[in-house]
Amino acid sequence: MAHWSNWASTATADDVEIARPATRDELTALAAEAIAAGRRIRPLGSGHSFSAVGEPVDLAVDLSLLDRVVSVDRETGRATVEGGIKMRHLNEALGAHGLALENMGDIDRQSITGALSTGTHGTGAGFGGLATQVRAVEILTGTGEVLRLDEHDPMLRGAVVSLGALGVILSVTLQCVPAFRLEAVEAPLPLDEVLSRLDEFCDETDHFEFYWFPNTDRTLTKRNRRVGDGAAKPPSALHYWWNESFTENILFSAANRVGSKWKSKIPAINGLSTKFLSPRTYTDRSHRVFTSPRKVVFREMEYALPRSEARAAVRELTRWVDRCEEGVSFPLEVRFAGADGNWLSTAYERDTVYLAVHQYHRNPHERFFAGAEDVFTSFGGRPHWGKMHTRDAGYLAEQYPRHPDFLALRDECDPERVFSNAYLEKVLGA
Repeated sequence: MAHWSNWASTATADDVEIARPATRDELTALAAEAIAAGRRIRPLGSGHSFSAVGEPVDLAVDLSLLDRVVSVDRETGRATVEGGIKMRHLNEALGAHGLALENMGDIDRQSITGALSTGTHGTGAGFGGLATQVRAVEILTGTGEVLRLDEHDPMLRGAVVSLGALGVILSVTLQCVPAFRLEAVEAPLPLDEVLSRLDEFCDETDHFEFYWFPNTDRTLTKRNRRVGDGAAKPPSALHYWWNESFTENILFSAANRVGSKWKSKIPAINGLSTKFLSPRTYTDRSHRVFTSPRKVVFREMEYALPRSEARAAVRELTRWVDRCEEGVSFPLEVRFAGADGNWLSTAYERDTVYLAVHQYHRNPHERFFAGAEDVFTSFGGRPHWGKMHTRDAGYLAEQYPRHPDFLALRDECDPERVFSNAYLEKVLGA
């Protein structure tokens, strides 16, 4: 029996039994016993969701030992892996075969199960989230049976972003691409210029995102261009330390600690932070450019809005942040994705802009997040399943046309709600 907490300590559970099966047979037997005893099961990834989607009730199943690479076919680009593999290990394994994920999020600490189930995405107007790369899954369902779905089964689009509500993902087959490098161009720009050139940046850059610093008119833009598998020109060790370790983590952590004690100084700290922004260009393997270390603990809320509303939503959100007087020290993060057909994907059937707000874990976030959520929902926003939000099944059913179809699939896979918890009852309905 143990205490469980996610990375940000926004969801916790006491007196939880945690099991760590080492084989599929052990997992199947464990699930059969739990189902027979009427216990609730939650699969554990790496705990990087800020929402309570992964919160266990009776039995938590740690999938960390079920992390094998089952097969890799370099000719077809297909790779099958067990559900517990961490993204960073998956990237290394694919690289050894000359392959890579087409797109990915900005951290690599999640398990593939958690990343898929919560709709993890990166950025790039012409690319989808991680789930768009799935070609087959195996799921141990709430009936104790194994559901196998491939790309020829329309139910696959309902199962890839599942919130863990259908069962435990045993294996995933991914469609990969030949290994490639990204040329990263980072530059500070005024917010007005970024918004006026938004379509240009999104449509002429493979992967574009930007960060706005509250109480300033400054942003940091990141434009990543795919350049094949040519020679790398990674940042020097000193340059990497200065940007990724010192500036973005050590210095940023110190600034947040000061701001948590003297909230009135946060606007000045934000202004000072922009002085450290400088242009840089480098080229490296794709997953090394897509991801960055995140060592400063924070809370996060992220919503997916129609891309057509991007400028208006950013303007409205920045006005709220500047007037809320909550002392916001983290930048606003803005990313993009193309429409996809996965039923519970935040980008389902619409080109999407993602707006993410953060708050340092020592500072209150409630009023700030509540105001931001009012902005997001006024534009028909869909909350990221793994980030903090207050929406329920009533609101979400209006935002997802296939919400009823997913509930029907859930009834088939988990009629007794073996894999349910309070979060799922809230967003899917009791």
